[in-house]
Amino acid sequence: MSTERRIFLKSAAAAAGWAVPLFGQRGKLRTVLIGSGWWGMNILYEAMASGECQVAGLCDVDSSQLDSALARVRKLSSDQPAVYRDYRELLAKEKPDIAIIATPDHWHPLAAIAALKAGAHVYVEKPIGHTIREGRAMVNAARAAGRVVQVGLHRRVSPHNVAGMEFLKSGKVGKIGMVRAFVHNAGGPGQKTPPADPPQGLDWDFWCGPAPLVPFHKNMHPRGWRNFLHFGNGTLADWGVHWFDQILWWTEEKYPKKIFSTAARHIREDNTDAPDHQVCSYEFESFTAVWEHRQFAGNEAEKSSVGVYFYGTEGTFHMGWLDGWTFYPARKSAPVLHQDPRLNQPDSQNIRELWADFLAAAKSKRRPAADIENGHRATNISLLGMLSWKLGRSVRWDGEKETIPGDAEANRLLSRKYRGPWEYPKA
Repeated sequence: MSTERRIFLKSAAAAAGWAVPLFGQRGKLRTVLIGSGWWGMNILYEAMASGECQVAGLCDVDSSQLDSALARVRKLSSDQPAVYRDYRELLAKEKPDIAIIATPDHWHPLAAIAALKAGAHVYVEKPIGHTIREGRAMVNAARAAGRVVQVGLHRRVSPHNVAGMEFLKSGKVGKIGMVRAFVHNAGGPGQKTPPADPPQGLDWDFWCGPAPLVPFHKNMHPRGWRNFLHFGNGTLADWGVHWFDQILWWTEEKYPKKIFSTAARHIREDNTDAPDHQVCSYEFESFTAVWEHRQFAGNEAEKSSVGVYFYGTEGTFHMGWLDGWTFYPARKSAPVLHQDPRLNQPDSQNIRELWADFLAAAKSKRRPAADIENGHRATNISLLGMLSWKLGRSVRWDGEKETIPGDAEANRLLSRKYRGPWEYPKA
């Protein structure tokens, strides 16, 4: 039996404990996947394992990913999904109950809003978009449609994150005046590669979509696009959104008031254009948050390579990933407290639990654990850091109006021009 099959069966057995028909006896939920690469398939496996979903359609502009996804669905189930290159055709013909959006970031808004207008509940990956005003349009579309939108912030339901958040909110860390979120990766300069013809079966024009049509490079697709700023927003958006969401989950504040970021590329020498290291400062009403990342010099000298430190009067609390959570008391005589993580494979995540919450939210017509508004706010913090870096100065943020008061230059960066015929979503 293949590793993939073993993981799928284990996930299905776990899901059986909570599976309840979502809409009575009307049958399985017609589920479609838009973006059938590595992470999209991780999500789809959990949808299939839940026992409540029928894979009705798969969509990708890369035929090699699409063919691989179709083969895996057929191997693991009796489903016979139709395949599409254009998500608009998929939504029109398949009329899904659920749409999974697992495309690159620059496609999330258009695909998610189209799925909502087609009547589907939506599971969309993080960060929810490429610019802040796209996110507001997505929130408004979800509310107008009356559908559930779950964002792929699976740490919202990870057992050690839930327990750690209870510990933080209990007051045992004391008054928290500062938090520091970070990710440190090993890496080196890399090297430049010349432009190349897109591989056969990849519609590169459609892949670029509303973003600029740029020459194809082999390190852009399928997974390198996050560090090309036309399509992603670098490590700050890719990793930062998870940890900013943890900070917002802890605090009652919804947004920072002032943001400053500095960043550079002192090590990387490849074709990417995102910063290889970045530091951001976010001033909230009652605490300061700091972000730092680097794509080089990952090491064992620092205790953890990813997570958030919460600095309180009673001690320091680390909310981590593979290392769970740990509390280091200020009193040296007090014991260090710790909880190990409980993560699913592949890729050490908790999609299974997030998918279960998604189905339960749709059934009971409640907001999900990682609602689109939560995803929007966490994404905004990442994007405001990128905005400050691009401007080369600090900005003040009015989180209620979602504008930068008296700063026309900065407000222009809250959205961007789409390449025709694509139209920027209206909030």
